[in-house]
Amino acid sequence: MKLASYVADGNPSFGVVAGDGVIDVPPLTDGKFPGLRQALAAHALADIERLTAGRAPDRALSTLQFLPVVPDPQRIVCVGINYRSHAEETGRDISPAPSVFLRLADTLLGHGQALVRPRVSDKFDFEGELAVVIGRPGRHVSEADALGHVAGYTCFVDGSVRDYQKFSVTSGKNFPATGPLGPIMVTADEIGDPTRLMLVTRLNGREMQRSGTDLLIYSIAQIIKFVSDFTSLAPGDIIATGTPAGVGHRRTPPVWMKPGDILEVEISGIGTLRNPVVAE
Repeated sequence: MKLASYVADGNPSFGVVAGDGVIDVPPLTDGKFPGLRQALAAHALADIERLTAGRAPDRALSTLQFLPVVPDPQRIVCVGINYRSHAEETGRDISPAPSVFLRLADTLLGHGQALVRPRVSDKFDFEGELAVVIGRPGRHVSEADALGHVAGYTCFVDGSVRDYQKFSVTSGKNFPATGPLGPIMVTADEIGDPTRLMLVTRLNGREMQRSGTDLLIYSIAQIIKFVSDFTSLAPGDIIATGTPAGVGHRRTPPVWMKPGDILEVEISGIGTLRNPVVAE
């Protein structure tokens, strides 16, 4: 099943993607689940699939104002330096455990919304990533059980303000509207093995990053175990799994995102997350 979050008739909503349209879910549940996070918390995906089976779409995808696929996650956990190719291009050693940092919810934006380059810096970089959406809560989750806590997968951009990141990862990764998430979540049963996906990042149509997700240093199961050891996982939480080589600040000369650019992150089996870049 494929799900999207968006604005419908002026209100936040979500639905099941059917062909080139979506089936609105809240009206089918009498508003019981106003958003995807609430549906995940109620373990309602199977019911939603049953309710929407065979129904005609209510809206065309082309008319949607997309929201982050989970607009209101409790946690956004990001893994740094998790592809060997990226470690090599940055000159970083491989960490003995996943190296993680947190993002704030107001950094997220939806497919088609504007990535905002902050006024305090022109060193605005891209990092295309596969993101995990948590479906089942958990603490001290074992590697063997970890993938059972995954609701689905989506595309993510870890927009990075590099000069701020040099002295503070938290500040460099937490400017508002720098983290596109979407356009859809594909449920884990449709993805199957998440190590068989291909990630490609393009800036103005030029390919900047390409890697199979089988090249992650720490697997999704290892990441979930590590994260769940220091915090409780909740439905709707986002875990971004890291970026491969090809980021802008490691190119000669560096390539920074600027107003007027179009950034795309495409992941096989999920789709393409596309965002224009604007100045703050």
